[in-house]
Amino acid sequence: MQLDRLDIAILELLQVNGRATAAELSEAAALSPSPSHRRQKLLEEAGIIQRYVALLDQDKVGLPLNVFVTVKLANHAAETLLGFERAVAACPQVMEMYEMTGASDYLLRVVAADVASYEAFLRGVLTHIPGVQAFESAMALKRIVYRTNLPVRVAKG
Repeated sequence: MQLDRLDIAILELLQVNGRATAAELSEAAALSPSPSHRRQKLLEEAGIIQRYVALLDQDKVGLPLNVFVTVKLANHAAETLLGFERAVAACPQVMEMYEMTGASDYLLRVVAADVASYEAFLRGVLTHIPGVQAFESAMALKRIVYRTNLPVRVAKG
């Protein structure tokens, strides 16, 4: 699906306010409510809009610690990779997981209440996943930039 300026206007508003009303969407896209709603539904059907969520404040829910963990596996056999990915995907404290190029195989972002909770995750979960050869943790001191909205206007050029 090729995005036009109207789609981009709708997407930009929904990324800032997922609960935008039909009137707000129509104003953002400069369309009447019915066509703007139809476009929103088409964006959903095309999979461009995957879901709607509420973003929580990590500190206020008691998970202020962000730890970035690089993981190196013992081998790159398909079953090792898939087993690791499945095991990590089942961990609710792992917020993001990326397969990487370079010296490490994966990069994880893990949230925790405190250092002791993170240590429990390491000792109780990560070190027990078959194929994990080594890992390195880096604790974030402070979040400088955090975005959830993609720059769709920049992507269009």
